[in-house]
Amino acid sequence: MDKGTTARSPARLSAPAALTLLGSFVALGAVGAAMVGPYPIDLSQLLDALSGRAGSSPDPIIETVLFSVRLPRIAAALLVGAALAGAGTVYQGLFRNPLVSPDILGVSTGAGLGAATGIFLSLPVLAIQGLAFAAGLATVALVYLVATTVRGHEPTLVLVLSGVVLGALAGACISLLKILADPYDQLPAITFWLLGSLASVRVDDVLSAAPAVIIGLVPLVLLRWRMNLMSLGDEEAAALGIEPRRLRLLFIAAATLMTASVVAIAGVIGWVGLVMPHIARLLVGPNFHRLLPTAMLMGAGYLLLVDTLARTMTETETPLGILTAFVGAPVFLWLLASGRRGW
Repeated sequence: MDKGTTARSPARLSAPAALTLLGSFVALGAVGAAMVGPYPIDLSQLLDALSGRAGSSPDPIIETVLFSVRLPRIAAALLVGAALAGAGTVYQGLFRNPLVSPDILGVSTGAGLGAATGIFLSLPVLAIQGLAFAAGLATVALVYLVATTVRGHEPTLVLVLSGVVLGALAGACISLLKILADPYDQLPAITFWLLGSLASVRVDDVLSAAPAVIIGLVPLVLLRWRMNLMSLGDEEAAALGIEPRRLRLLFIAAATLMTASVVAIAGVIGWVGLVMPHIARLLVGPNFHRLLPTAMLMGAGYLLLVDTLARTMTETETPLGILTAFVGAPVFLWLLASGRRGW
């Protein structure tokens, strides 16, 4: 064991301790996010409004702000952050690469193309979200189809390169739509959506995305021990009695479903699925059984914090993609400098 590994081992927490600390942080963050904003709500007003659902009569303004705006947005931030961090954990373990993020196979760019198409066609919000979700899934399906037709090369490398190429193609199509779009109406909407935001999220959006995230999460939880074997490589995994090709397809499909469902309601939000799995790995180690719930809790709390800053730090709301880049890039550089031996 080298000195770098010896120095980092005491810093790791047990899974129960990490989950308890992170769960407490998320809970406190949710309470704080519900209280702050252009219309501040103190703790007693918050408790009165929450208990009002049980029969009392809270202030109608506070009730509207809380239940129509802030609580759905808090729920969306938790769901989106957890889904992106969970998907990033899967992709990084599956491809054995710390630089992999949930959009490595083009799901975010494909969803962006679907949303940009919907905005360009002046479709309603629900149709735009549906197009984004379908286009994200279709892009990854096309990537996998292209990768399976290429023979004679390492499968994982071909899959990643196919995702990069088709993602670039989808990005070019988005650029074309931005050129053709109405510069006073459609272009700002496309640009704002591509930067990511939870400003227009409502309860129905959360309820529509949550089932897809849960469905994608089920196989990851049930087959979590096999994910540890997949991170060893195809030959080692096959020698231990599993079928790498089928499992890779299942894990990619599950992670893609989680990513596409939340990108459809929140837009493209980067860095969450790239940075949070790294920090979680430093806390609890690489065992997927502990790593997945830790990363998802971290992603949920992180995006909740970023979204709270986005709607409170200035008079005009800052897109989430900008803030996550400003925060995520320095953190990732720090991880690169301090934790490179662990990779």
